[in-house]
Amino acid sequence: MTRPTVLIVEDEREIADLVQFHLQRAGFDASIAHRGKAALEFIRKTPPDVVVLDLMLPDLDGLEICRRIRASDEHRRIGVIMVTAKGDEADVVAGIELGADDYLSKPFSPRVLVARVKSVMRRSTDAKPAAPRRIDLAGGRLGVDPERHVTTIDGKPVELTLTEFGMLHFLALRPGFVRTRDQIITAVHGRNVVLSSRTVDVHMTALRRKMGDLGALIETVRGVGYRFAEGDAASVE
Repeated sequence: MTRPTVLIVEDEREIADLVQFHLQRAGFDASIAHRGKAALEFIRKTPPDVVVLDLMLPDLDGLEICRRIRASDEHRRIGVIMVTAKGDEADVVAGIELGADDYLSKPFSPRVLVARVKSVMRRSTDAKPAAPRRIDLAGGRLGVDPERHVTTIDGKPVELTLTEFGMLHFLALRPGFVRTRDQIITAVHGRNVVLSSRTVDVHMTALRRKMGDLGALIETVRGVGYRFAEGDAASVE
């Protein structure tokens, strides 16, 4: 059986070697690229299943690499896990909006990284097709079509990541019903996925931004989770 493949994009060689060691021990075929341009060339020639992507690179930053991966029809399904030392939420949100699946902040546990890589891979291999039922909300302004995997606002398509679309569809199925973060994770990615509650919040922030003024229809229920506003009422904390 072919081993799942991971590309580690990291300019700090000790960190890259450590991550490679743990991924290989976990059964992955892990390769390393120390520069952004080298990473893009590697992806072009031998697309991996997952990219572990440092944001701070000397020649081409990780956000640009993520953008190019998601802009490619051939490579947009590659899993992307961002790694950052900044601890700046703006960088995390920017990466999620560009289509990153998850993120880790340095320093991180190699065991956690391996779990996140397995989780991202499982999302693509275990994903079940959504029920083929179009949902129209907000007086017809918002359309969610799970069969075609298309979201429209005022008749224009909105580019959402797989996670963002799944979250929106799950909430839109039952407007007014509160969904916990764990319920959202399970509905979108399955029960065995390791995904932090904070990552759910970041994905939700990105989704709201892409929805523009309709983002206010996704309400935060403090201490519980999220719901899609019932009727025309909408508020965001």
